[in-house]
Amino acid sequence: MKQNVPVGTCARWIRARARAATACALVSGALCSAGCGTPSDLLNGERIVEVASGRTVTRTELLVAIRASDYALLGEQHDDALHHRRRGELIAALPATAAVIAEQLTRGAPVVFGSDLEASLVHSGFEPKGWGWPLHEPLFAAIARTGLPLRGGNLARDDARRVAREGDAALPAGLAALLAAAPLASAAQAALDADLVQGHCGQLDAQQLPGVRRAQRARDASMLAALRESGGRPAVLVAGNGHVRRDYGVPQLAAGLTPAAKVVSVGFVEAGGDDDRSPYTYRWITPPIAREDPCAGFVMPKPK
Repeated sequence: MKQNVPVGTCARWIRARARAATACALVSGALCSAGCGTPSDLLNGERIVEVASGRTVTRTELLVAIRASDYALLGEQHDDALHHRRRGELIAALPATAAVIAEQLTRGAPVVFGSDLEASLVHSGFEPKGWGWPLHEPLFAAIARTGLPLRGGNLARDDARRVAREGDAALPAGLAALLAAAPLASAAQAALDADLVQGHCGQLDAQQLPGVRRAQRARDASMLAALRESGGRPAVLVAGNGHVRRDYGVPQLAAGLTPAAKVVSVGFVEAGGDDDRSPYTYRWITPPIAREDPCAGFVMPKPK
């Protein structure tokens, strides 16, 4: 089972594995204290690979590329706490001109951080149970400490459902134009469809697939719109690996709309998994974690 499940189903299986993932992250806890001060050093088998050349790069080299980008897209496997910690470290090293957009929040007003991190996020629409809190705590705590603006980027759930049911006519204003500017190539659509079917544990039938694909693409368009509206340089997206893939994710839309934009996509992947062959600018490879079968007991929800 591929662990980079597209957004439509992730919340249903994150909870089942959050405890195991957090326990694994505690074992790896020394990585941050040992690595934060020496960003060129990666421990415990982690490495960063520049996909085009195949060469291993340092954390410092990656940061140079991110700082020089217009859009920096940082992926994740949602239930791997180490991925959230590493992204928090990267964001903490960015200039004050940066801005952050999060898949975990609906596109809209900025987060106002108070003394209670979780409460601040919930006030902005974050769903702790659905996202397996506190898995994302190291990421959002790091963002809060930087003082960088944080906004949501995702399409509202009800809007995504309408797009899936009713088609392009249900797209919110502005998103239809983004999607029209960058239609998917046939190979990219086939890759997306395969990942969506796998992400729904093989239970997504041919009749449902086009609607789910439309909703996934609309989410990507919403995140790109939020990046463009943020005014940040770099504008940083934190989202699942599927959203930062160069063939069918946010980078594909950005290339169609603003081909001159400098886009850096970082897939945070586990060694030996399907994702370590997926198309990103860089792959940050981490040790695999133990997890339960996300498809055990899964039943595809009926369309509403």
